[in-house]
Amino acid sequence: MGKVGGSPESSILEMARYEARFLERFVPSMGGSVHWGLERIRKFLKNTGDPHVNYPVIHVGGTNGKGSVAASLASVLSVKGHSVGLYTSPHLCSFNERIQLGSKCATDQSLIDLIRDLGPEMERCGLSFFEAVTGLAFHMFEREGIDLAVVEVGLGGRLDATNVVWPISTVITNIEMDHKDYLGETKEQIAKEKLGIVKEGVPLFTSESDEGVLAMFKEVCRQRHSSFSSICHDNPLSQVKISRAGTSFISSFHSWGEVEVVTPLIGEHQAINTCLALSVLDQLPDAFKPGYDVVAKGIGLVDWPGRTQVENRDGVTWVLDIAHNKAGAAALVKTLKHLQLESPSVLLVSVLSDKDWEGIFSELVNEAEHVILTQSLSSPSERRWDLNKVSAILDLPSVKVCPDFNDALVMADRLGSSGSVVVTGSAHTVGDVLNRLDFEPHSRSRMIEVAT
Repeated sequence: MGKVGGSPESSILEMARYEARFLERFVPSMGGSVHWGLERIRKFLKNTGDPHVNYPVIHVGGTNGKGSVAASLASVLSVKGHSVGLYTSPHLCSFNERIQLGSKCATDQSLIDLIRDLGPEMERCGLSFFEAVTGLAFHMFEREGIDLAVVEVGLGGRLDATNVVWPISTVITNIEMDHKDYLGETKEQIAKEKLGIVKEGVPLFTSESDEGVLAMFKEVCRQRHSSFSSICHDNPLSQVKISRAGTSFISSFHSWGEVEVVTPLIGEHQAINTCLALSVLDQLPDAFKPGYDVVAKGIGLVDWPGRTQVENRDGVTWVLDIAHNKAGAAALVKTLKHLQLESPSVLLVSVLSDKDWEGIFSELVNEAEHVILTQSLSSPSERRWDLNKVSAILDLPSVKVCPDFNDALVMADRLGSSGSVVVTGSAHTVGDVLNRLDFEPHSRSRMIEVAT
């Protein structure tokens, strides 16, 4: 169907009406129960022409780092000249961020057109929010005639809506304790769910280092006749250097030999994520495999906001990082030591109630002179944490409770005057700060010089 016609005013009103209808129908389930199973999404895709079978896919799962890996893959392949679709979740500031074409987010108009065409069938199939967005992404990519899609798993793997794809490469970054209510209480149980995305004969790549978990990976790959690559064994990193400008490291790859890699993403964990992306690129089919000049340029242009994003505002250094589990918080702490932030230091935190906030604080609580607990503006009401309960359990003089998010920002800015503020917790928290303080959610591309 064509674009919305009429005057600019009527177009804006129609856009708002369609967006409101979509959100009213599908968003409530985002914060509620998880709708397991592939039956609904398969039925919807079949009824609408199976768009996802018309382009190659790289499928990226795991606990932490999958978005960074996906963004790195998409950046390099775009620089190589391919038309690349990137599907990730959650978004930070705008719903449109979830579906990207090249380096651009989906436009409002393109989403309106799709919702108009596909909304009735989505409702007939009873799709959940994530299933509906996944369906939008697959159709958007087909309409735009992309060469390849990089698709990030939403939750788990085996029963995730993205698991309808048959990829050319599969990635599982790592296995950490997260979403225990849905995936299991042990690493082994979680790994079993995430390994559900491994397809017959499709190569698997990982940055997991736990030998017990790696043994599970190898066994599943043996059963499914899939090759297996672990960067810990096949592409070990050395000489990792971290600064506020980015991260560099050295590793070796079959296609390019030993190379120095420089990424604007900050932290040792981002060196690992980048190395994993390069491991995948190194073994892509010839039609997609890039030369190292393309790799270097593409990695240098990776733009993935809200992941140790450093901004300066009126003499205060702000660091924004999504750390919604214990492992993510540990990685943030390790990275902060390299950044040597100015004092006084402030930690501004808001975590969703179903996350392991005690595990997160076990890593973070001693990393700042002042800790402010607040409630992010965009977090679902049913997932908001109990600030008074958290404060009572922590029982530390450095902890202050400020439920109003805007007041918490003012407090953080005042306490961190001439110093630093670290914002962390949920994606909602980081996104709300990006919106309120007018930081660019997609920062300017820049050349990187890593301090030695």
